[in-house]
Amino acid sequence: QVQLEESGGGLVQAGGSLRLSCAGSGPTFGDYAMAWFRRAPGKEREFVASISWSGDSTRYSDSVKGRFTISRDNAKSTMSLHMNDLIPEDTAVYYCARGWTTIPHTTEGGYDVWGQGTQVNVSS
Repeated sequence: QVQLEESGGGLVQAGGSLRLSCAGSGPTFGDYAMAWFRRAPGKEREFVASISWSGDSTRYSDSVKGRFTISRDNAKSTMSLHMNDLIPEDTAVYYCARGWTTIPHTTEGGYDVWGQGTQVNVSS
């Protein structure tokens, strides 16, 4: 069974940077699209970024476009989210997810395996 584990969260000041990682188990990591979602306190989980199985296609929410970069390394079964120019509104639990297709969907319905999440706190 595929499992995902996030790491790299922590506390950072506004304007700073963080790099989140998602490690996947199982031989089929590279066969599916992957994504990052986040849930801020008191809010529903929302889409952040997604990447196709090959890494050639990426999608971003408007709120992070130009500041965050998603990437993947299928040989290592890992996915990353480089977050720059962080703002307090980025504070959330960040989840990585594996899609059930190769297409980088932007909704939760496109993903069937989820990690436990990693906390990111951005102070003002």
